Amino acid sequence: MMEFIDAVMNYSFMRNALIVAVLVSIVCGVIGSYVVARRITYIAGSISHAALGGIGVAQYIAVSGYWRSLDPLHGAAVAAILSALIIGWVSFNAKEREDTIIGAIWAVGMAVGILFISRTPGYNQDLMSYLFGNILMVSGNDILLVLLLDVVVVTIGLAFYNRFQAVCFDEEFARVRGLNVGFYYMLLLCMTALTVVVLVTVVGIVMVIALITLPAAIAGFFTRSLWQMMIVATAISIVLTVLGLAISYSPGLPAGATIILLAGAAYLVLLIVAGTLRRTGN
Repeated sequence: MMEFIDAVMNYSFMRNALIVAVLVSIVCGVIGSYVVARRITYIAGSISHAALGGIGVAQYIAVSGYWRSLDPLHGAAVAAILSALIIGWVSFNAKEREDTIIGAIWAVGMAVGILFISRTPGYNQDLMSYLFGNILMVSGNDILLVLLLDVVVVTIGLAFYNRFQAVCFDEEFARVRGLNVGFYYMLLLCMTALTVVVLVTVVGIVMVIALITLPAAIAGFFTRSLWQMMIVATAISIVLTVLGLAISYSPGLPAGATIILLAGAAYLVLLIVAGTLRRTGN
């Protein structure tokens, strides 16, 4: 632990990693709470893999010389928003096919991303970085981008808190009260897509899915309201990311994978403890 503290004090890359870990935790605490409460974690996963497809296509086009100024982030944004809109439309117009379209987007997005990245000259090695990211390599621009994402998502999330809460917990009641459920559900999916797009390029697909879902799911064991879940999920995410960075530093382990394993282990332990307590109580 002392080595980690010394590294934070002496190396800018460790300070950047620590700062972005906190910023990522804030946006994941807010979006993750909505996602877990609405039970659309599988949709978040599908959007994440669709973003990989967009990254692969954009990177191939740029490197091949067809459109050199095209950034992978642009491809990710188009693919993620498009997949969110498709899923949202299907949810309200053909609900019985929702799981099919989500699975299709998940698989096709992943396949398209791998295919185009593999055909991009000199960029085959980037696949693992997009899947798992490298939080130790974030730059000052990455920090500013995530900070801007925090401001946008937290502002929208708090401004429409009551409406999002109604959509997440009692969609039929919200509809009866005259709330435009479709609009706010689409807005929530687009916010999720925006979060995925920005964070995929910083910390990778797997870590995005883990931090959106697991801290909020853990927070659900200890909270009774959505705003409490957001606060606790953010705190848990900060603890997990910082602890993961500290544990991985000395032995040189991949920081992202270590953070994901910590989050998964914490959730699994809580599931076991909760199940044991329920059986004991009965």
